Amino acid sequence: MVTYLDDMVGQVVERLEKHGLIEDTVIFFTSDNGPHSEAGNDPRFFDANGSLTGIKRVLYDGGIRVPMIVQWPGKIKSGSTTSLISGAVDFMATAVDIAGDSLEVPTNGISFLPTLLGKSRQQKRHEYLYWEFYEQGSKQAIRRDKWKAVRRPMLTGPIEVYDLSNDIAEE
Repeated sequence: MVTYLDDMVGQVVERLEKHGLIEDTVIFFTSDNGPHSEAGNDPRFFDANGSLTGIKRVLYDGGIRVPMIVQWPGKIKSGSTTSLISGAVDFMATAVDIAGDSLEVPTNGISFLPTLLGKSRQQKRHEYLYWEFYEQGSKQAIRRDKWKAVRRPMLTGPIEVYDLSNDIAEE
């Protein structure tokens, strides 16, 4: 599956290069959740999360923390990395910022374009990130810097607090 995906992304890049569009194209590659267990899939088989706890629809980092790879020739330094904490909510703000426009309606998203361009000192940051799911008895989580709280069930369950700088597995 990973090889197939890599081949398909490679074909997109080759086509962009063939038509002289690669220099004007930003490629984002990410996911909206961690591994899942549907259709007989066993995320433990390939150790999909490493030391992270949780899968899709679970609010521990194994269910919501995913990598993002971005390529933008001439703009993003190859091989650069960041520890910026962002969410899917930030993608639209970033895309609009890349286009040189602004959003007419306020959103919770923050453009991470400064980070992509290597200007992390100019990067605005979320005061916190918040998630809630109603499936499987409801749950909610909030993250602020290195601290994360998870509550199941939502509103009435006990609150688990984790220092992710010392407990990435949330155990």
